[in-house]
Amino acid sequence: MTIQTVGIVGAGQMGNGIAHVFAQAGYDVVLNDINQDSLDKALATIGKNLDRMLSKGKITEADKAATLGHIKTTLVLTDLGQTDLVIEAATEREAVKSQIFETLVPHLKPTTILASNTSSISITRLAARTDRPAKFMGVHFMNPVPVMKLVELIRGIATDDETYATMLEVVGKLGKTAASAHDFPAFIVNRILVPMINEAIYTLYEGVGDVTSIDMAMKLGANHPMGPLELADFIGLDTCFAIMNVLYDGFNDSKYRPCPLLAKYVEAGWLGRKTGRGFYDYSGETPVPTR
Repeated sequence: MTIQTVGIVGAGQMGNGIAHVFAQAGYDVVLNDINQDSLDKALATIGKNLDRMLSKGKITEADKAATLGHIKTTLVLTDLGQTDLVIEAATEREAVKSQIFETLVPHLKPTTILASNTSSISITRLAARTDRPAKFMGVHFMNPVPVMKLVELIRGIATDDETYATMLEVVGKLGKTAASAHDFPAFIVNRILVPMINEAIYTLYEGVGDVTSIDMAMKLGANHPMGPLELADFIGLDTCFAIMNVLYDGFNDSKYRPCPLLAKYVEAGWLGRKTGRGFYDYSGETPVPTR
């Protein structure tokens, strides 16, 4: 199967990054969101990221212009219907994702591959809400997409070999490396990473250490580039909470119980960098721990 045009649902942090790498690789991209401001912000972010690459000599002005020229935006979801591949990168809520696929299906070409950038939700279950489970799979990019090299490829129980082979080839053309995962809750990366973050939040909740000490301990003691609480803010505390709930519900194991402090921050709307406050306060020039 040949992929030339790509539809992306969701222009947020992940969606704009996915649009960036596909457009830079020469694919024609149609980026969709329900909000025009989100689309405008996505294009601005892509432009800034390209400018950063330009300043470092990684691309030319012509490369930047070509990349931006490959991206079109739309508020109409069904405009993605004639693309060869549609990647859903909406919020990490199964009901939202399922509704997107149900709306799209009647407008798709028979050959269109459907994919979800979900970081935890069952691919098999999402695929079952469509008319093409064999042409459906998980394609989980890492954040920030233009920088991170890994893409998790997750086959649902019905995903056929041709679809997998096609997406493996696409990942290679993007200059990324694929890791294959079976369809278990949170797959590989987040099954390991997010429970570690959750445990760090328990460490804060129980008073073992404060934000600064916990992050410093893991950066200097385990050589992590970011502390777990700093990373949680970067990912989004709502996303971390959603992934922990998927793990908790999927395995019915108490070791995956979301920390009550994480739940409290999400209830308060303190979601990390994207809201300006999480385990750090981002209102000033330098992030300040909130606990």
